[in-house]
Amino acid sequence: MPTDDRPVSVLDFASWKKQGRKISVLTAYDHPTAHWLDAAGIDCLLVGDSLGTAVQGRDTTLGVTLDQMVYHAEMVARAARRAFVVCDLPFLSYHASRPQAIRSAGRILKETAAAAVKLEGGVRAAATIRAVVDAQIPVMGHVGLTPQSVRRFGGFKVQRQADAIRADAQAVAEAGAFAVVLECVPAELAATITAESPIPTIGIGAGPACDGQVLVIHDMLGLLEGFRPRFARRYAEFGEALRDAASQYAADVRSGAFPAESESFR
Repeated sequence: MPTDDRPVSVLDFASWKKQGRKISVLTAYDHPTAHWLDAAGIDCLLVGDSLGTAVQGRDTTLGVTLDQMVYHAEMVARAARRAFVVCDLPFLSYHASRPQAIRSAGRILKETAAAAVKLEGGVRAAATIRAVVDAQIPVMGHVGLTPQSVRRFGGFKVQRQADAIRADAQAVAEAGAFAVVLECVPAELAATITAESPIPTIGIGAGPACDGQVLVIHDMLGLLEGFRPRFARRYAEFGEALRDAASQYAADVRSGAFPAESESFR
């Protein structure tokens, strides 16, 4: 639990990197989850377009819309008292032009009270990141495996092009991002980038040397069946607990054990 209850600001990320203080990030998509994660002392809540796979049951994030991101980010940001809230810019909400990116990012800040946006891409996205930052909107970058490029990558695969990924991370930092996510890159490469980068690196499947770590909350809590990322440590099995609780409820309803007299209005 944190000893400082003041709201986390974008300046804390740079300070924490200098201090060597690790940064905790979890995804959140709704008000009650965000409330409890904030109360637990999580530093940053990411309203990720991973809601496409974690919440909507899609195979990729590509179908998530800007309207949906605004809807979920508004709930999360309203619950956060200390945590820094970042919202993803979804596929095709910033790709067409820099003015489009500014409008999309600006809409998120105006309508949700989130503190920053996240967008994918390194060298190719640097000019867009710079434009959004110049519009006074904090940006978190994202390089390595970028899920919005899953069709180009041919699937969710570890990215090993060391020179290209290092160049991407450098371009994101030079464009003015305050942090960068490194997804599914070898641990040794992530360590090198972290040592080189003037901004914090947030790893997901990128080893322990990153300045912080992020997990999808549904992976962490065991709420998703099927594919289980090797890097996603499960801290609880909420899926099994939910199934068992619902099964017991159904049995109690069928048997007449619920509701009891004491649970009824008189």
